[in-house]
Amino acid sequence: MKLHTLKPAPGSIKREGKRVGRGEGSGKGGTAARGHKGAGSRSGTSTKRGFEGGQMPLYRRIPKFGFKNLNRVEYAGINLDKIQSLVTEKGLTSFDLATFINNGLTSKKDLVKVLGRGEIKAAVEVKAHAFSEAAKKSIEAAGGSVVIVPTHTPKADN
Repeated sequence: MKLHTLKPAPGSIKREGKRVGRGEGSGKGGTAARGHKGAGSRSGTSTKRGFEGGQMPLYRRIPKFGFKNLNRVEYAGINLDKIQSLVTEKGLTSFDLATFINNGLTSKKDLVKVLGRGEIKAAVEVKAHAFSEAAKKSIEAAGGSVVIVPTHTPKADN
């Protein structure tokens, strides 16, 4: 290793843009590449996100349609065939929110709704936030029970 062969480590040198406002000889002196006059040439200017220089911005050009309900409640759906497969594979007879989370069917923050695809043969107890009519009938027809868990805990009265 010799002094003339030394090079900085790859990625350690980050070249900045050309230094502006450092004299006419630099090529970026005078107006410092900001042009003459106008708001953009002065300090303290900024444009809002999505501003396209006065052209109609993309978010206003694209047609909007439909309605998005801000109060919509989203459920993570779990079908009966998934519950039946857990019964056959792991021998489970009781399903609550912790069971669904531990088996990777939902996450901790999800609201759970049991849906009616597939069929269930075992008598199981299922606790969830909501059930479809078909799922409820199938579970009860197989000798199981359905328990609806409240979606939130009410505040304690003092």
